[in-house]
Amino acid sequence: MWRPRGPFRRLRRLVRDERRTLVEGVGALLISSGGDLLAGLTLGSVTHTLDRLPGLLVLVPAAIGMRGNIFGALGSRLGTLAHTGQYRLSRRLDSPVGQNMAASVLLSMVLSVALAVIAKAVMEVMGLRHTISVADLLVVSVLGGVLSSLVVLSLTVGVASASVRRGWDLDNVASPIVTAAGDIVTLPALFISTVLVRVDLVTPVVAALCAAVGIAALVSLLRSHLELLHRIAIESLPVLLIAGTVDIVAGVTIENRLNTFAAFPALLVMVPPFLEDSGALGGILSARLGSKLNLGTLDARNFRWADIADDVYLTYLFAIVVFVMVGVSSNLVSTIVDLASPGVLRMIEIAVIAGFGATTAAVAVAVATSLVTYRIGLDPDNHGIPMVTSSLDLFGAGALIGALVLLHVH
Repeated sequence: MWRPRGPFRRLRRLVRDERRTLVEGVGALLISSGGDLLAGLTLGSVTHTLDRLPGLLVLVPAAIGMRGNIFGALGSRLGTLAHTGQYRLSRRLDSPVGQNMAASVLLSMVLSVALAVIAKAVMEVMGLRHTISVADLLVVSVLGGVLSSLVVLSLTVGVASASVRRGWDLDNVASPIVTAAGDIVTLPALFISTVLVRVDLVTPVVAALCAAVGIAALVSLLRSHLELLHRIAIESLPVLLIAGTVDIVAGVTIENRLNTFAAFPALLVMVPPFLEDSGALGGILSARLGSKLNLGTLDARNFRWADIADDVYLTYLFAIVVFVMVGVSSNLVSTIVDLASPGVLRMIEIAVIAGFGATTAAVAVAVATSLVTYRIGLDPDNHGIPMVTSSLDLFGAGALIGALVLLHVH
């Protein structure tokens, strides 16, 4: 009688021993995918706005990615506080949770201003002409960012508190749910903000106010006397700026294929859940590794593949389920609302082929970022999720475009 050996035996043991982790992770990923379909429908239904405001699509991955980066990292840090018994919800700003919340809100304001400026600069450098102005981008980015940040912050703290009460592992549920919430809330907020774009006198004044808010938030972060808040700001700002720039390049990649996406709006519906799930898979792995490093159960200086093999296998198990569902569900909702699609089988092929490449990139970036940041004395919770999710926006967009080219979808 044949018995599984080697990797098969390990996989069977992993499924048996990590059943709860699989249920929590897959459940959170499927919930996030379902939520991101709403964001995808928003994107697929506003092709006229994208045509009217050329260059706006460049900002979209960066804006929604920033929300996931900032508040996903917040969820990861709160997960570490929960693991170490330090999670206490309090109204005091100087408490660990209070400083984490304040840092996240201020970072969101600063990065909203920075992304608008960077987006315009990257479009100029990469030859995208006749796009909306930096003032237009400031209005959309900052107003959309403030509206969505308040909602996502409340959800992140709510998920953390529920996880502590119910005994869930926050590392398995925070990243998918928080990043999905960022996508769902940010896209409508961005497009609501476009109402003030290209309005004489109003746009320049609102843009100036937005810039002032961002500068005030930056000064507050850098001059804060709260040690934890200051540390989060100093460690997070550089990596978030890099992550935002990477997201903007991802946006340029998608903008350059806008004709293909316009021909099959179902592909635009797929973009948010696909990119979010790619980043969320890396975010789960990054959060798990960050907790192990901070708890001392993983040695960054004497690293062995065997120490993280189970975590990597879990990531691929999550991916198999999630990307098949992304292809099926994106086609289904597109059919319901009468958006053109290349067909359900082709949608599944695109999602699975691109998903395998994106997941491999997620594993590589999550492992490298967690180990390197910990070795140089930084908190992987501050760097892992931002680097993973932004990198996966770029690698995911590249994998998606690569799958379209491979399968001759145009």
